[in-house]
Amino acid sequence: MEDRQRAIDEKRAKAERQTRWEAAMQTAKEQALQEQYAKQLRHQAERWRETEALRAYCDALEQRLSAPRESDDADASASARTWLAWARGHLRTIDPFTSLPTMPEPRTIEVEDLKPFLGRWSPYGPEADSSGWR
Repeated sequence: MEDRQRAIDEKRAKAERQTRWEAAMQTAKEQALQEQYAKQLRHQAERWRETEALRAYCDALEQRLSAPRESDDADASASARTWLAWARGHLRTIDPFTSLPTMPEPRTIEVEDLKPFLGRWSPYGPEADSSGWR
């Protein structure tokens, strides 16, 4: 009788671990997906900051060219105007807002993506030894 109750208790405990593990996996997948989106957002913001810095540089160069100094020679001014034209053209190719950014397509979530969000759980199952999988 005692063995039978122990088997029932173990089966129930195993089912409860399975349920908790599945919930943890679902939460970890959602968090990993959100991290993918956050990385993409940071990347887009970095591109935007770079573009804004380059645009400010071009504006400053254009302002400098519009106020020539006695020490400026014609060849240097012509070269600077050529450089400015190239830089403005380059900005049009790298500006992240040339077209509207769209919601990124999520990539497949891998085991490595889940690990930071699983805490004590193993991504390999509720009965896997979580101490050695990290």
